[in-house]
Amino acid sequence: MIYLAEIWVYPIKSLGGIALSDARVEMRGLEHDRRWMLVDESGRFVSQREFPAMTQLACSLTATHLEVFHKKMPQQRLRIPLQAPESELVPMQVSIWDDTLEALAYPQVFNDWFSLQLGAALTLVKIPEAARRITDPRYAPEGQHVSLSDGFPYLLITEASLAALNERLESPLPMNRFRPNFVVRGAQPHAEDEWSDFRIGDVPFRGVKPCARCVVTTTDQESGARGVEPLRTLATYRKQGNKILFGQNVIWTGDAPARISVGAPLVFE
Repeated sequence: MIYLAEIWVYPIKSLGGIALSDARVEMRGLEHDRRWMLVDESGRFVSQREFPAMTQLACSLTATHLEVFHKKMPQQRLRIPLQAPESELVPMQVSIWDDTLEALAYPQVFNDWFSLQLGAALTLVKIPEAARRITDPRYAPEGQHVSLSDGFPYLLITEASLAALNERLESPLPMNRFRPNFVVRGAQPHAEDEWSDFRIGDVPFRGVKPCARCVVTTTDQESGARGVEPLRTLATYRKQGNKILFGQNVIWTGDAPARISVGAPLVFE
């Protein structure tokens, strides 16, 4: 049986992920997934590409707050209300890749905390509930939108794909190098490359585009150290044109928010 083995959300773009046993599915991604990000003084998003130290900031969720903490000081937590009134936040133009949108900036006390941790002047912003950042129309149907992920609302990887990679590496790597939302068990290596319409339990999804990988995958998510793997090895068998592909970008094709759970089977249309 092919089934969902893990669910992950990454509330603040490029910070630590949170494993969940079940999650709410929305068009722009799992609830709380990449709804926040850090931007520099120009309003441009920052990520582990520029700040590998972002790996050292972990997140946890309570019923009312997102908590962020340095892995070496887990007792000292920044608590961010999940439902902060948008009227208390300041509109700010931000950019993420080729997209420009109006986000909501948090008070300076939050920004000071992140700036101290990462050694740069940064601002914490949230995507407004009403924002519609459109996915690439070359791959996704009209009307699809995404939060603050790089391009698509969901990323799926099979355990077998990682196992096939690790067979080629001197030192095996964990799945967290690739930061997926869905980890699937029971499929063949890279079977996800060909998946189009499928369901996780009763919830419909569609694979739209293999995921092109970047230098973030070479960053150890525990230490922040950066090396050459897995990109060097992936380039020997997963390169198409000038892109290295690993995992599948996915959209949700339902019409009302739903929930999925670990253990749910994948059913193919």
